[in-house]
Amino acid sequence: MLEMSVPLPSKSRTAFHWSILILLSAVMVGVLELLRMPAALLLAPMAAAVIISTRGIAIKVPRHAFFAAQSVVGCLIAHSITPSTLGTVAARWPMFFGTIFAVLIASCFCGWLLARFQVLPGSVAVWGSAPGAASAMTVLAGAHGADMRLVAFMQYLRVVFVALAAALVSGLWAGSSGPPAHAMEWFPDLAWKDVAATLALAAIAGTGGRLLKIPAGGLLGPLIAGAILQGSGIMTITLPPWFLAVSYAIIGWNIGTRFTREILTYVAGALPRVALAIVAQIGFCVGVASLLTRFAGIDPLSAYLATSPGGADSIAIIAASSHVDLSFVMAMQTLRLFLVLLVSPSLARLVARQIDKVIKPATAAP
Repeated sequence: MLEMSVPLPSKSRTAFHWSILILLSAVMVGVLELLRMPAALLLAPMAAAVIISTRGIAIKVPRHAFFAAQSVVGCLIAHSITPSTLGTVAARWPMFFGTIFAVLIASCFCGWLLARFQVLPGSVAVWGSAPGAASAMTVLAGAHGADMRLVAFMQYLRVVFVALAAALVSGLWAGSSGPPAHAMEWFPDLAWKDVAATLALAAIAGTGGRLLKIPAGGLLGPLIAGAILQGSGIMTITLPPWFLAVSYAIIGWNIGTRFTREILTYVAGALPRVALAIVAQIGFCVGVASLLTRFAGIDPLSAYLATSPGGADSIAIIAASSHVDLSFVMAMQTLRLFLVLLVSPSLARLVARQIDKVIKPATAAP
């Protein structure tokens, strides 16, 4: 249906295929937004690209566009690291670090189990189980040699599970059917001086990170530089929503166009066990949240939202719409994301090596 029966010149054919991809992405974004699906601005373009790619249509996202989108996501993460967030962490740092490491260890164990029973390759299982921002984990995993497609599959499946569970829990505790819909204001009044400074930061720090050959340097460079500059009061990171949407779409297309029918078949077979691992992660976080409620005096909904494994942007929307300690929730989510970005590469390598030691001898045995 998507193929042309009459051959087109190469440039015209490429433009036609991109037109289909953009139109299909826009329609799917609209549908997912109506369904109040979390991360719709990334999931819809990724799904559209998967449909296009598995129909045999080859589309390649330009590398420079993907690097630029990485840098924008790095700035977005840095935006959440504010002085008030750091102050909240400093005041109760033992509780923060204890909670985060408990969730991180549990997530790593889920990844180890998925790798041990060969549901997913070792490094993919760890990256997919990492409780961080899905887009950041996917990009970083690809930079470290893991299969971005499989990591994205697990990360975004968990985003959906976590966001739906958080919305349900929020509705039960708040006495409503769920948080109100989050209306996106695409063209708000912004300080364009801050926007220009943010784009300059993304360009300079992103380029610097890549030139220094840092894995995922396009993302980590702006993240680290932006957190320092904003935390010291030198600048305020500001990004227009429409610009973020374009960046999310580029990352989604870059992931989706890598899928093949063979990969989709593999993913379908792994789905039940991956879903079970995600439910186990969420259940463990509920247990940690109950301990925070009992021993630290945190209200149940704030504790649950703070410990939910990933989907920080979706959790932020739900938390902002509920009667919770928003500063506590975002401080926990932000600090965990930063720590996960630091330790995930080492954890992925360690688990992959350990799994290889277990699986290879068993495979070689008569």
